[in-house]
Amino acid sequence: MIPTLPEQLVDAEEQILISLTNCFNKSSSHLISVNILFEGLKLQPIALRLSKKLASLNIKCNIVWPDAGAAALAKRDAPEISQNIKTYKDFIDTENLELEELLVIAVSPQPYDYEEFVNLCSKVHGKIIMLNGKLDDSNVGIGSVARERRKQFTSKWLNTYWLEPLTRGALIHVYPSNWILYKCTLEGYIHVDTFHEKPNSEEIFESFMK
Repeated sequence: MIPTLPEQLVDAEEQILISLTNCFNKSSSHLISVNILFEGLKLQPIALRLSKKLASLNIKCNIVWPDAGAAALAKRDAPEISQNIKTYKDFIDTENLELEELLVIAVSPQPYDYEEFVNLCSKVHGKIIMLNGKLDDSNVGIGSVARERRKQFTSKWLNTYWLEPLTRGALIHVYPSNWILYKCTLEGYIHVDTFHEKPNSEEIFESFMK
């Protein structure tokens, strides 16, 4: 079945939950990525709603944030789960954390968070959902060895959901389906191509030109 483009954010969040549930049931991967690539999108409400939806399925999780300010705002807006909201650093410093089986939602790690985020991942024996992570920024001034190490780390992540608006269409992936490319036409969005893996910009351009 070909995934359809969501009309609203609530529809995308429902697709995310479906993709994660499929992943939990069908994959042994513990490094999971979710990406909704809309400019200006606020991730805090999405992360909190996702946590609550997982809780309704009896899946308790921690939500971790890169900085104290974001974590404080999340605790303010969701006081009922404040004990499960931490910064990356506080999460890493939690004693005996390595002995626990956890599900962690890590919100938006950036290239400058890389070392701390890798440390965080090494402490979790359960599953980690990376929400809108961006760790392999080519603009970061690092050597080729460090860049290759980052590339190897990011390649370990299994994408369960991807929604990206494009200049001429949109790209969507809902695990375990293929990657689906839609083209924007006068009649609306139409399916133009299917990929087993995430297509690069050249492949997308060629599909649009068909």
